[in-house]
This record gives sequence, C-alpha cells and structure tokens, in this order.
Amino acid sequence: MLTKLEQAKQEWGGTSHIIDNWLNDRQKVLVEYCELAGLPPYNKEQHSLPSLEQIQAFCQSLVDYMSTGHFEVYDQVVSECESHGEQSAKLAQDIYPRISDTTDSALEFNDKYADKIDDEAAEDFDHDLSQLGQIMEQRFELEDQLLATLHQKHLQPEA
Repeated sequence: MLTKLEQAKQEWGGTSHIIDNWLNDRQKVLVEYCELAGLPPYNKEQHSLPSLEQIQAFCQSLVDYMSTGHFEVYDQVVSECESHGEQSAKLAQDIYPRISDTTDSALEFNDKYADKIDDEAAEDFDHDLSQLGQIMEQRFELEDQLLATLHQKHLQPEA
C-alpha cells in the first residue's frame, strides 16, 4: 500500500493543494496502520495489543482521512468529472458508492476500538485490523481510479 501511495504522490502530486494534503493524510493513516499491525519496518517484538492511545490516534487519523475524502476531495473530484463528460461522470457515479461502503466498514472499526477495548474486542483486534487493511487497500484503489480519470482528462499541475 505504501508503494502505491508513493506512485500516487508522484503521479498526482502538485495537481491540487487539496489532493496533496489528502495524499499526505493517507500516508499518515498507512504508517499508523503499519505500526498497529506490526508490519515492517514496525515489526512487533511481542505479540501484544497496541496501547489504547495508539489505537485511538489511528482511529482519529482514519476518521479524519475518511471525512476529508467525503467532504472535501470527492465533492471536487466528482463535480470536475461531471463537468467533463458522461464517461467521467459515470465512472464517478459508479465508484463513489463503493467508496462509501468502505467508509462504513472503517467507521465500524472506529466504533469498536476508539473508546475502549473489552476482552471480546481484544480477541478480535488482529482479525479486524487485517480486514480493515484489506478494506483500506480497496478504498485507495477506488480513490486512485477517480484521481487517474480526473488527472488524465481534466487536471493540469499547478504552476
């Protein structure tokens, strides 16, 4: 996911201040995810649950990222796509509901883990975090499809 993020930054970086900030927020979420999951280079030496503070920080970054997408970036991207032809508008209309589904899953994770972790949640954490990683990967791919369409047909880098 981090490799794809770097590719996205190289391809679309500089096209829009909003998109640049959003990709930086994506990086923050991914780094925090890797830390929680104990993925390289953040391998866990012990197989214990991350601290509640780490989980809360990740959940806050995740919700912030999702919110920025829905309330700032998507509106701009979808309106640009709609104003530049039926094919672009159809793509945006097809992808947006699929992105919304990933938001629901991320919010469920947040609701389950952001405030406290009871014994049942502690048992489910690794599985739920793994599923969230898959959902995030799907979401990033869908977002990148929107950005690719917009960039290819409509955006020019800012001077």
